[in-house]
Amino acid sequence: MDPMPSTTNLPLQCPVCSNRLDLLAADTGQGRLACPSGHSFDAARQGYYNLLVGKGTAFEADSSAMVQARSDFLGNGHYAPLADAVAAAVVPFLPEAGAAVLDSGTGTGHYLRSLLDAAAAQGRTVAALGLDISKFALRRAARINPEAVNLVCDIWQPLPLADSSVDAVTVIFAPRNAAEFARVLRPSGRLVVVTPRKGHLASLAAVTGMLGIGEDKEARLAEAMSGHFSAETTIDVDIPLALTRREAADLAFMGPAGHHLDRDALLVRLDGLPEPVAAGAKFQLMVFRPGKHAAG
Repeated sequence: MDPMPSTTNLPLQCPVCSNRLDLLAADTGQGRLACPSGHSFDAARQGYYNLLVGKGTAFEADSSAMVQARSDFLGNGHYAPLADAVAAAVVPFLPEAGAAVLDSGTGTGHYLRSLLDAAAAQGRTVAALGLDISKFALRRAARINPEAVNLVCDIWQPLPLADSSVDAVTVIFAPRNAAEFARVLRPSGRLVVVTPRKGHLASLAAVTGMLGIGEDKEARLAEAMSGHFSAETTIDVDIPLALTRREAADLAFMGPAGHHLDRDALLVRLDGLPEPVAAGAKFQLMVFRPGKHAAG
C-alpha cells in the first residue's frame, strides 16, 4: 500500500470554515481530511482529495486525454533539464528539516517529484502539497508523489493553507494568485514561476495551430507579481527537441491548446513531417521574494 501523505508541516485549512484540516487514518484506503466543525473530505480511490465546494469552479480542467499526452511526453524525459532547473532554484532555500512546499498547478506531479528527489538527495525532509483543478491529473500526481497531499482545488479561491506555512511555492505553466501565494509563503520563502518565452515551440506551433507567446510576457508577469513580490532572479532554460511525430502531437495536445485542438487532426497535420521532428522549447524561470525589496 502507498504511504499515507504527511500533513505534519502542512497546516491545511477547511475550505468551508477555515478551521484546521487533519488527515485521519482509515482502516482501508487513504483516509480522510476532517476539521473540528465536522466537514470531511474522503480520499478518492486514487489517493487525492477533492476540496471543491459550493458550485465548484467555472474553469475548464485538463481532460483525461490531455493528461495522458502530458504523462507520456514528460515520461520520456524531454523536459528533464527544466525539472532540474526548478529543483535547483527551490532546494537551496529549504530548511534541512521541517520544510514545506506548495506546487500550485501540479498537473501529473512530474516537477514536484524531481524537486522532492533533489531535496532528499541533500538530506532535506519536505512536506509537499500539490494542487490542481483536474482530477485526471491528480490521479497521476498521487501515484508518483504518494507522500504529498494532492488536492483538487481552484487557486482563485482561498488556498487551503494557513498563513506563512510553506517555504516555497512553485507554479509551472499554471495560473498565479499572487495575493494567496504571498499569504501562505513564509517571509524567507520563494515563489518560483515558469512560463514559456517568445519563440517557444515556434516551428511546431506553425504546423499544429498552437498559440504563440507574446513578446511582453516577462514584463507582464513581473507587473502582476509586483504588489506582493519582487523579482530576484530570472533564468532562461532552452531545450532542443528531436521528437517522433507522436511525441510532437503529445506536446501540442498536452498544454492549453489541447482544449481547442483535435488530437486526430494533429496527427494528420504532422503525418508528412520527417522524423525526428525538430523543435525548440524556450522557458523563463523567475524567482520572487515575498514583499517589495530592491532587486538583488
